[in-house]
Amino acid sequence: MKAAFSWQSLWRGAAGFACLLVLWEAFARSGLFTQAITPPLAGIAKTAWYITLDGTLPKNAAFTLGRVLLGLFFACLIGIPIGMLMGRIRPMERFFLPLVSVLMPIPSLAWVPLFILWFGIGEVATTMVVTYAATFPVIYNVWTGVRAVNPLWVRSAVSMGASQRQLFRKVVLPGALPYVLTGIRLAFGRAWIAVIGGEFLASPFWGLGRVIFDAKEFLNSEVMIASLIAIGVIGLVFERVVFQALEQRTVARWGMVAMAGR
Repeated sequence: MKAAFSWQSLWRGAAGFACLLVLWEAFARSGLFTQAITPPLAGIAKTAWYITLDGTLPKNAAFTLGRVLLGLFFACLIGIPIGMLMGRIRPMERFFLPLVSVLMPIPSLAWVPLFILWFGIGEVATTMVVTYAATFPVIYNVWTGVRAVNPLWVRSAVSMGASQRQLFRKVVLPGALPYVLTGIRLAFGRAWIAVIGGEFLASPFWGLGRVIFDAKEFLNSEVMIASLIAIGVIGLVFERVVFQALEQRTVARWGMVAMAGR
């Protein structure tokens, strides 16, 4: 049953992509816009093939992905401890929650001019933008997950003599883990949005955002769309391979997904 379900999901996803491709091809050949700015699929595929073979697309994608992962690492380094403290210690919640509530709605790209003034044009400013964008989903979901841990589990562990360290490691962290993974997933998506905008504005030498910006200057829409497709493919791979594998090895194996849904 599991294999059949997987194949069914695969075919449904493929059908969605096929419909999107048909719609784009019809739009590109409709004559509403010149094909210089709405290229057909054959031109996009040809350009994508060439910039992949000459290394332009893989190299820039690697730089962009590296910035996303670095910013996500810093976001987890900051966000997970703060979220845990907020969920477990009420004074910490009262201290951090107003700050999170004020800062989270501010778009990360609004900070780019200040980050450029503080850190200069290049890698540091772009990484700071990504870290800012990714931190708050992590904080908020970790805080929610810790607060959602069943109090009965906590009381049972305490009554059996569990120390605070054991309580955290054996009860609180496994119970909050579905929320933690959800926060990291959301942070990964926000990090991609932020990194492309950061590469537009902070002007690092390499990155898919830089490729799109330079292609816009020369009206090279095929390169822009090929870069956008690369962003989508990388995001799909992380969602379907990395995050799902991580979930299967942790919360699904422990039965925490079903418990969290109750």
